[in-house]
Amino acid sequence: MMGRVVLRRPRVTWWAVWFMAPACVLFAALVLVPVVVAVWLSFVRWNGVGATHFVGLSNWSQLFSDATAGASLERTGILLGASWVVQEPIAIALGIYIAGRQRHRAVLSAIYFLPLLISGAGIGIMWQNILSPIGGGVQYVGAHVSLLGFLNKDWLGNPNLVLGTVVVLVAWEFIPFHTLLYQAGTRGIPSVLYEAAALDGITPLQRIRYITLPMLRNTIVTSSTLNIVGSLTIFDVIYTLTQGGPGESTRVFALDQYIVGFNEMDFGYGSALAVALGIMGIAISLVIIKVTGFGRMRSQAEGI
Repeated sequence: MMGRVVLRRPRVTWWAVWFMAPACVLFAALVLVPVVVAVWLSFVRWNGVGATHFVGLSNWSQLFSDATAGASLERTGILLGASWVVQEPIAIALGIYIAGRQRHRAVLSAIYFLPLLISGAGIGIMWQNILSPIGGGVQYVGAHVSLLGFLNKDWLGNPNLVLGTVVVLVAWEFIPFHTLLYQAGTRGIPSVLYEAAALDGITPLQRIRYITLPMLRNTIVTSSTLNIVGSLTIFDVIYTLTQGGPGESTRVFALDQYIVGFNEMDFGYGSALAVALGIMGIAISLVIIKVTGFGRMRSQAEGI
């Protein structure tokens, strides 16, 4: 006679919930609640001290007809594209280079990562003094060294140069972070692939083209997503460096929402700008994942 099969209900480890609770509470308090409040404020008029007045879609209709917001969005697009074009190739090259095990590469990588130790606001203030036309080190070198005369320009006061200057400084700040991603990705590539390639007699450049870059596909998508979405929210460097000037030549979308909310005390419309920025970031991330097929890749090896 066969015995009865007794199905046991899975045991719930309630103690694990207590370990998760602090993280969930912090996430709700620091992320979910501010998002809900921002969405609610985007439908009201509020100057920060008085009573709120529900205005429906008025803030959103103003957003689509605001020429200043449109211009700031255009500058953000330029900053986004230029940042990706400048940062990614340099980060890939540095990441592959410092992935080597030689001692001198470890020393150089420590130097490369120094900008990561400085806050965005500190970087803005530091470079504002370095690029200042009065006593700034860059213009001084340009004025006294003939071979570097091209440096003798008003990098922060010329509307035609200032956005390019911001792109370079943002790259200087964030290339070390992306370099770290590519270094980790390169060191995760199985060495047997390179050993087989050496037996086949391929050159170092062919090794990078046919092995390293395909195997870094996941890393490239991850770094590009962080780069592009992060460029949407760059604020601290620009605010401390130029405050959006000269004129409005560096007034990007993230800075525009701050100026509207805290300088003009229009928290309703400023919140609409903030929510729109968040929607754009999510949409861009989803598009990148869809186009690259990142969501379907199960391992780094699929890049090959």
